[in-house]
Amino acid sequence: MTLMRPTAETAGASGPARRPAAGRAVALLVLVAVAALIPLLGPRPALDGTGEAAAPGVGGIALLRAALFAALCVPAGELFAARLARRVPGAPLEYAPRSWAPHAAAAGFVAALGLASVVATGNLLPHHLSDMDVGGLYQTRDGKLALLEVNAFLAAGLCARSRRPAAQVWPLAAVALAEALRAHPAPEHGPLVGSGLTLVHVICAALWTGGLLHILRMLRAWRASSKAAETAGAALLGLYARVAAVLFAALTATGVWSALRRMPPGTVLHQLTATSYGRTLLAKLVLVAAVAVLALLARLRLRRAADRLSACVPARAEVVALGLVVAVSGLLTALPLPIRWS
Repeated sequence: MTLMRPTAETAGASGPARRPAAGRAVALLVLVAVAALIPLLGPRPALDGTGEAAAPGVGGIALLRAALFAALCVPAGELFAARLARRVPGAPLEYAPRSWAPHAAAAGFVAALGLASVVATGNLLPHHLSDMDVGGLYQTRDGKLALLEVNAFLAAGLCARSRRPAAQVWPLAAVALAEALRAHPAPEHGPLVGSGLTLVHVICAALWTGGLLHILRMLRAWRASSKAAETAGAALLGLYARVAAVLFAALTATGVWSALRRMPPGTVLHQLTATSYGRTLLAKLVLVAAVAVLALLARLRLRRAADRLSACVPARAEVVALGLVVAVSGLLTALPLPIRWS
């Protein structure tokens, strides 16, 4: 029996039970995609009827921010998954998949460079090189943070190509810190608290999303190994599931706290439907809830299914849903902040 493709005998025993579960996972993803359709189409539908105005080029900024988040998730997840795999007895570590970290660092570098050019143009999309004041980046807080992200992704790419790819953790941490500081400028009430919450939120999201993606890639690579790799694969999924539960708890706590800091409890229900930020946040909550359901399905299969690696089916759907969460998060950072009533 290979790792991801059971023999005909095992498939025959577990196939009828597996197909309905896979169908439910696909149906759940379709429903979630429909629920999140409006904000995922871009800022215009989210802004419709709210009376809010978005800055020019907000769609492009949202795309760049989503690409930056994804570029952070991939290498962080690889480092996290590799660390978990080393704790699994008998894991065939020599069958590691090819690293995507250099490509992710290149994508992050381009996205960060694009965002830096927006800052250099006064938070507008530049049309000509003459529109940008590159020297002015060193004179503003946002400019310095944008340059930090550009340099951090460049350093991460060099580390990924080096003999010590684990050194990527430092430039990646710098990107997460820059994002946390950027999201909470000094004039905001309690910026350090907000930055701390965002930092924990970004780190947990990167480990959860990137970690699951790389673990599934590892399991696929391990299928060329011995039968013992099957046991190691199931153990790795189980170990990840336990850590992911802690990450999910931290994500939920920091996300709710951050939302309440921007939308006081008495205004939340109204702003979730009446503001572009609230609508997009609601779509993100729906997607995260779907991710939680898929994660629960995967965990139940790990515990109860005869073929424990059938948990990879909902886990793959979970990765897709997490990708949508990253896209919505990019849009969320580009929309106008909600109105805060005192």
